[in-house]
Amino acid sequence: MKGVITSTLLKDLDLPEKAPEYDLRELLEYGMHFGHQKAKWFPKMAEWIYIEKDGVHIFDLEKTAAQLQLAYNYFYQLGRTGKTVIMVGTKRQASQIIEEVAEANKMMYITARWLGGFLTNWDQVQQSLNRMLKLEKGLSEGAYSKYTKYEQVQLEKELNRLRRFFAGVKELKGKPDALFVVDPKREKIAVSEAQALGIPVIAVTDSNTDPTGIDIVIPANDDALKSIKFVVEQLAAAYTAGKNKQ
Repeated sequence: MKGVITSTLLKDLDLPEKAPEYDLRELLEYGMHFGHQKAKWFPKMAEWIYIEKDGVHIFDLEKTAAQLQLAYNYFYQLGRTGKTVIMVGTKRQASQIIEEVAEANKMMYITARWLGGFLTNWDQVQQSLNRMLKLEKGLSEGAYSKYTKYEQVQLEKELNRLRRFFAGVKELKGKPDALFVVDPKREKIAVSEAQALGIPVIAVTDSNTDPTGIDIVIPANDDALKSIKFVVEQLAAAYTAGKNKQ
C-alpha cells in the first residue's frame, strides 16, 4: 500500500524508497491503532479508520504503516538535501521524547510552548534568539562580571526564560523547510502559521483532529508514549540517515 500526500504542497515530490517495512503487530503492540471515542471524532479522519469497537475508533494500521513509510522517505530526503525540520510537541506525553530524540539526532525542536508568531513574526523571534546567544556567551565568558550580583541573577533568569522557548531552535536562521507535529489539534497555531507560509506539515494525527492542511497525515494514537516514541524515533532516524548521505 502506498502512502498518500493529502495536500498539493508536496504532490510532485519524487521520494527515494528508504523506509523499512513495518510489522503491523509491532504497531499494534505500541497501541498506535487506538483513536478517540466515536463521540469525539472528526469526520474527515474517516478514511484512516478501520472500525469502531466499544465506542472507540480503531485506525487501519496498514494505512498507518504506509503513511509512516511516506513520512520516513520524506524525512530522508530532507536530511539528504540539508533541509531544516522543527519537531513540535508540547503535550506532556510528547515533550520529553521529542527533546531527547531531537537532541540525539542534532535536530531542532520546540517542546515548551509554541509562541504565536514564531514563524510569521520572524524578525522578533530572531531578536530573541540573538539575545539568548549573546547572554549565553557573555555569562560563560564573564562579560558581566562587573555587574552587581542582583543584575547577574536577573540576566541568568532572562537567559533561562529564553532557553525554555528557544533552546531547541538556537541554530535556526530563517523559515524552516518542514514542521513535524505531534497532535496538530493542540498545536493548531503552529500548523496555521506553517500553512500561511507554505511550510509542509507532517503530523501524528488522532481521530479527533481536523487533518485539513496536514501534508502527510500519520493516523495514529497521539497520547500513548510508545506510539509517539516509535514515530519520532523513526523519522529522526530517517533524517539522520539522509544527512549522512549528503
